[in-house]
Formats: sequence, C-alpha cells, structure tokens
Amino acid sequence: MSEGAIASSSGPAAVSLRPPEQVMRLARLGSLHQSRLSFLRVLLRRIDRERWRFHRTRFDIDAKGVGIALYAIDVGPRTYTLIAFAHDLAADKRTDRVIAEEWDATFALFDGVPSDEEIARLAENVPRQEAGRYLQSELVLARANRSVRLFDTVVAALATGRQPDEAALVATGYLMRTTAVYGNGKFGIADRNDFAGREELAGPFQVEMLTLWLVRNFTVDLVEHLARLRNPDRAVRLDRSLRRRLGIGNATGLGMAPFLVKHPALIHRWIMARETALARVRSAREASDNELHTLRGLLQATLAMHALWTTDDPVQAPRIALLRSDLARFCAEVERCWDQCAPRIWNALYVWAEQNVCLEAQEQVVSLLIETFPRLVDDLAATMAIDEQMEFAVDGRMPCDVLRAAVDQHYAWTQAVDFAQQAANARFWYVSEEKLEPRLGERYAEPGAEREQPLAIARDVAALRNALAATTDTAVGGFLMQHPEHRHTVRRVQTSMRHPYAEIRDNLIGAELRAIDLLRCKLSFFGCTRFDPRSDKWLRITLYQGAPFPDEIGYGDWDQWIWN
Repeated sequence: MSEGAIASSSGPAAVSLRPPEQVMRLARLGSLHQSRLSFLRVLLRRIDRERWRFHRTRFDIDAKGVGIALYAIDVGPRTYTLIAFAHDLAADKRTDRVIAEEWDATFALFDGVPSDEEIARLAENVPRQEAGRYLQSELVLARANRSVRLFDTVVAALATGRQPDEAALVATGYLMRTTAVYGNGKFGIADRNDFAGREELAGPFQVEMLTLWLVRNFTVDLVEHLARLRNPDRAVRLDRSLRRRLGIGNATGLGMAPFLVKHPALIHRWIMARETALARVRSAREASDNELHTLRGLLQATLAMHALWTTDDPVQAPRIALLRSDLARFCAEVERCWDQCAPRIWNALYVWAEQNVCLEAQEQVVSLLIETFPRLVDDLAATMAIDEQMEFAVDGRMPCDVLRAAVDQHYAWTQAVDFAQQAANARFWYVSEEKLEPRLGERYAEPGAEREQPLAIARDVAALRNALAATTDTAVGGFLMQHPEHRHTVRRVQTSMRHPYAEIRDNLIGAELRAIDLLRCKLSFFGCTRFDPRSDKWLRITLYQGAPFPDEIGYGDWDQWIWN
C-alpha cells in the first residue's frame, strides 16, 4: 500500500495532514498521549472481537511466593503460553536498574504448549534472563518487581477478609512493574520475522503487549493466592472494580530510546496513521449530539485520569498542572462552539487548541478527537507495520543533484545546528559492554566517544551535505564508492523522501536533549499512561490500568476501558 493510499483510505481529506516540520520535533513527540491506535488497545479490540480463549493451566506457588504458573491463550489453531516463575527476592536485591541479576518474577511467552522437558529447560534459564540460553520457541522474555508497599498491603487486606483502600490502590496503580520486556530475537529468542506472518501478531509489538496483559493477570492471581495461603478461612478475592484499577507498571530507560532513530520507515507509519486519523476527524463536516456527548464524556474522564497523574519531576510536574488547566479551558470552548453552531466544529476545536493551549494539551486534544470517531480511524491500525527490509536498499542510480535537493528539502532544519560549538556535540550514544544496552555519554567529560553509535543524524547529514557539495560524481553509486562513510546517511535521506515522518527533526547529541522525550513518544504508541520521569533518562509508566481481565472478555463493552 502506498503512503497516499494510507492517507486517503476513507476518501480524500479536506484538511491536510500536519507537516513533519510541526510534528516531528522532540518537544511535541515528548507530549504525545495514548490513542485508539495505541498497540495495546488495538490488541484488546482484536481479543474481544475474536473471543480468544484463556486458561490458567498451572499455579504451583508456595506461601513464600515461590513457584510457577502457566497461562494458555488459544487463538484459532494456535496456542501461546505465558510461563511465570515467582521468586523470593531479598529486599536489598530489588532494583529497577538493568544491572539487576534477580527479580520477584520472570516470564517467557512460549510459542505453543510447553512439554515438561521444555518447562524444566526454561526454569533453568528464564530466571537468569540475559544470562540464560533460549530457542525460537520463546517469543518474549520479561521480568518484574513488586511494588512492595502496595503488594503487601493488598495481601494483608484480602487475608483478613476486607478489600484494600481504593485510594492507595489507585495512587500506585499496579502490584508489579516490569523492568525489561525483550522481543525480536534478543538473546536468541524468536525473531519477529518468525511470526510476523500470523495475523494476530502482525501489528507492531502485539506479542509484547499480549505478554504484559497476561503478566498483569498473574500479579492479581498472586496476591489473591498468597492471601488464601495466609488465612484460608477468611481470605477474599479482590473486588472486580478494584481489580481493574490495577495495571502493570514499567520502569524503562535509555534501552528503548534509539528505536525511534533506527526504524525510520516504521516510525513514519506510526505517525502517519495518527496524523491521518486527525485529518479525517478534522475534515468531518457534520456533528451529531451523540458525538458531542461522547467528547464531553471523554473530556471529563480525561480530567479525572489526569487528577491521578502525579510526579516529582521538576519539568513534568508543571506541565501536568498546565495540561489540566488548559483542558478545562478546552471544555469551555467545546460548549461555546456547540452553542454557536460553529461550522466544521471538529476542525475549529483543533485549530483553537493549536493556537491557545500547551503542547501537552494540544496532543491530548488530538487523542480525544480521534477517540470520538472510531468509524473513521480504526482501520488505520492495519497500516502501522512495514517490512523494513524492503526499505534498506540504497538507490545508487539516483543522480547526486536529486540527493542534494532531498537533503535541502527534508533536512533544512539541520542547518540551524552549529556543530563547531561544544553544546551541539555534548552527548554521544554507545552500547554498554556489561548489558549490551544503549547508553548516553557526556562527550567532553566521559571516555568512550570512539565507540559512538550512528545516531547523530543532524551531524551526519551536515557532513553529507558538505561532501555532496564537493563531489564531481553524477550518481549516488559513484559518490558512495569514493565516500562509503556516508552510506547510512544516504539511506536515511532516501527513506525520508518516501516517508516524510521518518526523521526526528532535532539534534540528538546536543546538550539540551531530554532523552525521555524519545521514550514518551514510543510509550504513547504502546498505550502507556501516567508518565513519571525519574530523571531525564528514565521513567515509570502504567499499562492496562482500567482494562478488562481475560475472564471478562466477551462480557460488556470494553472499547473505552482506558477512560474508566
């Protein structure tokens, strides 16, 4: 499917897509919120629509919280199994840092139904995580730690026959938080290409989102089980409404940040789908009472959700306060436009937001407008994957003049960066030897810059521009024969010619970089909420808070569970 087909799949849009110059800036990408197109929401709509079948086939865990649990998911002719290993972790070994070697729980999503021999093999390896050995039958590896205070509080309450305090439960929002979720061939597990042809896993990160949903289910099963073992006669199960208030937490850092740079064509597809959805809604000429009622309800639910969003981060905390204030102003604007019968009200509301509220609120309005019109946007979820191997080839026949013009058109923003200044070169990306994880170093204060990863796109494009200005070659192939060091940059430029949202239009090695903007962008497409930066390099978030559990699928309307 061509990019034009994506944009016009429900007819030509009267409103143009927002330009990459506006959208692909870190400040805006770092203000994105979840939407109907976020991957975990796409997955749950499929699970509900297709009525996937779930079975807890084993739960052998002792009073210390040590043992194994298995959850099987039947998807048509295939079965996937989450294998959970629960551990008794000493308090002094519990840390969110990637250098940890032990955890409260470790997990593998297995392709099929594991035999006793396979379970024994995984029991020897999964608790060791990176140090283990794996096969293609393992689709995902993960580990998690308890949110100790809430976990213990919930177990104690249920064991005495009462429900835990709702305010305390909602304030934390999860019983465990994952500290790593590995997929796509990491440490020898299955590569995405091994299962990307399966319809249920074809979308981006569907296998990881499925794993996390099942891990969330395990965390609730575990506290209920420990409560029963502590007091068999009085223990009760967690109330269903309280249970849904618990998501799964996640602590994530620089490990995922380079993804947005290394996968330009894929990122274009994600952003293109979101921008196309917005353009379709803005182009809608009619406004019904039902749609207005939906938007009003979503706004009130959003304000309630953001009232629970807290952080100590000195940058994000005032942004949340301003977001709440600006959304209240947007509510008033909705009523004003409706009362005055504003023409093309959906576009008018977006334009007002763009001109009057902060970036956090602007992008929240985008998500709310998309949410109001499932019929216009849900089909775009099928456009968000791409075969990146098809995008990897360099067109050596391209005239150098065409390449120069593309650099001038798509990378004009790089000319505003003066790489003669130390501030423009202040950082460098590298991979740690110990954990093989991406890290961000200080170029003029730390060693290791000689091992820099090719993520300084603005600097590399500036070097390419200078080399093209001096070349006498007429075709890209001849130019690269003389200057092979520019091959990766030429590939990026040619990719951007086909995929205009492929490139983040900021200097990724500058002193002003806040790496969590990269994390926030990616996590918003996962469907995360309650972003809580712990520094400018890592943060905590919540997934699936408000979502149905496996035993609730098929009972009730869960389409807008995230607003519950």
